[in-house]
Amino acid sequence: MSFLIDSSIMVTSQILFFGFGWLFFMRQLFKDYEVRQYVVQVIFSVTFAFSCTMFELIIFEILGVLNSSSRYFHWKINLCVILLILVFMVPFYIGYFIVSNIRLLHKQRLLFSCLLWLTFMYFFWKLGDPFPILSPKHGILSIEQLISRVGVIGVTLMALLSGFGAVNCPYTYMSYFLRNVTDTDILALERRLLQTMDMIISKKKRMAMARRTMFQKGEVHNKPSGFWGMIRSVTTSAPGSENLTLIQQEVDALEELSRQLFLETADLYATKERIEYSKTFKGKYFNFLGYFFSIYCVWKIFMATINIVFDRVGKTDPVTRGIEITVNYLGIQFDVKFWSQHISFILVGIIIVTSIRGLLITLTKFFYAISSSKSSNVIVLLLAQIMGMYFVSSVLLIRMSMPLEYRTIITEVLGELQFNFYHRWFDVIFLVSALSSILFLYLAHKQAPEKHMAP
Repeated sequence: MSFLIDSSIMVTSQILFFGFGWLFFMRQLFKDYEVRQYVVQVIFSVTFAFSCTMFELIIFEILGVLNSSSRYFHWKINLCVILLILVFMVPFYIGYFIVSNIRLLHKQRLLFSCLLWLTFMYFFWKLGDPFPILSPKHGILSIEQLISRVGVIGVTLMALLSGFGAVNCPYTYMSYFLRNVTDTDILALERRLLQTMDMIISKKKRMAMARRTMFQKGEVHNKPSGFWGMIRSVTTSAPGSENLTLIQQEVDALEELSRQLFLETADLYATKERIEYSKTFKGKYFNFLGYFFSIYCVWKIFMATINIVFDRVGKTDPVTRGIEITVNYLGIQFDVKFWSQHISFILVGIIIVTSIRGLLITLTKFFYAISSSKSSNVIVLLLAQIMGMYFVSSVLLIRMSMPLEYRTIITEVLGELQFNFYHRWFDVIFLVSALSSILFLYLAHKQAPEKHMAP
């Protein structure tokens, strides 16, 4: 009876997660597009539902909600379904929609979709060869073979996003990095933009008048044909007429310049708004957060370097370790085990909420940046693939933030994976991503004033 109650709780929560994923798909991702393939919407929502269910099971594990055997059963079912989606279903449909957009392959799209899926499976399987991610005793069709490879891709993605976010967040929030923009700078750039637009209009008038003159003289109808005629029309022009090809090239160059000037003007206005915003109470609050995250970024880079150099992986979760150090330093009586459980629950909850929110915001921005009416289905499936791998990898890494007694069932469900490898791999990719982001943002910040000072 208890198993049925536990299962009903899990099914109800999955239905709610599925509905939230469906609404997010309709209200955010596809609000500017017509939904033509409902299978894409279903796959995205199902992936989101089972991804969130994994986080729900982690919280249930800490709180002791549901029976232990019920949690284990639903962990197994959840992992099998999410791996089935990520390894078999989503890659196949990505290949199917790619082939469907190619007219020459439209009649045999099922065959070519299978070929693309087999190609994916080959590279997906070969991905595990260079990494020490499995115990040698696991068979080729075991669940560990799949989750270990998904974990490598997902941890790499998480580390890249975390490294960039750790650097970009203080750079975005802190007013220290804002360059000084005055009304004079904006007016000067707008004046250049208006002058460029006037030159474009002037040259287009000259082209229109030249075409009218040529039409009146009958030169349009007697225009030479063939390759040599085209060369002669470019290199020579009739007396008193304009060389339309050269003027058109000048217009194209000026239009490209006007686009660049417009973007620079918009950037100056956005920077000025950020300067005004930084003077408000909310702006000062985010400025303080920027300093906090800058300290966190330096600490994280330092710890990642220490972990890589000394090949170190923590055995105790950070909360318990931090409380033990504080209690020993202050010399007070404190129930470390009791409070570490509650603080770990709050910490894991914050990690889960911020991970889901941050990933959804990133996916939305990424989708709007590259999507079109033809490619939108493929991109949504790619986002579903990234989302699923990201959340599976989050479970691998969150495991270390949990007290030892709560890791047991997760370790049993995931199998005998080389968990230490994933933490070391995360540190390596995080360090590379953070240092690359620092270099990139430094060069961008350094070049921005020079670009706006150019005449």
